[in-house]
Amino acid sequence: MPSLATIRKVLSKRFFGNLLPLPATNSFGIGTLAPPFELLNVTSGERVKLLNYVGTRPSAPPGEKQPVLLCFSRIFAEKVYCPLCYPHIVALNEQYEQFSQRGVEVMLIVSTDPQQTKTVVQDLNLKLPVLSDPTCRIFRLYRVGQALGAPLPAQFLIDLQGRIRFRHLFSFLEPNASVERSLVACDRISSPAEPTLPTARESDASTAAAAPAETSA
Repeated sequence: MPSLATIRKVLSKRFFGNLLPLPATNSFGIGTLAPPFELLNVTSGERVKLLNYVGTRPSAPPGEKQPVLLCFSRIFAEKVYCPLCYPHIVALNEQYEQFSQRGVEVMLIVSTDPQQTKTVVQDLNLKLPVLSDPTCRIFRLYRVGQALGAPLPAQFLIDLQGRIRFRHLFSFLEPNASVERSLVACDRISSPAEPTLPTARESDASTAAAAPAETSA
């Protein structure tokens, strides 16, 4: 049974602002420039700008830029995790070195406030950067959708030019892109000639388009 203090933390202004179910409306195609943003990295205590990692603007020397995997995740409050996202967060943390070896930075974006997020980092012993977005402004900027008190999860892989090379939006069949699938997408970044992995929705659309039309008897 959760304590009264925990219930109060969950039933915040943020909870009610994300209560109504709204599906993801992200229409950023593969190759689209990712919207820039700035958030607090609770893991390091520093503010992070996406343009410090990717893009053509000289926010950082070219040698210091690297692709970024943005992972939007659902956490209701400290130690109150979404059952669909908790395993994904743990898997990302366990495989963080695999992304680092590929030269990709992983950024976990959550909607808890900095203090709650700090508890999350300690509770899960997170090594990857965890960015706090308590107003859900960046969640909405990327149009990932919301439901039952929290934004929906999503993943975006952004290359050195700041363009989206892979994206995954929430679905009940696949709430989050598996770590293995994300790693394959990271491998594709170093091979421009290879086609970019389609999203789950794009794959479904392609399958439907290729299927023969039914004819009435």
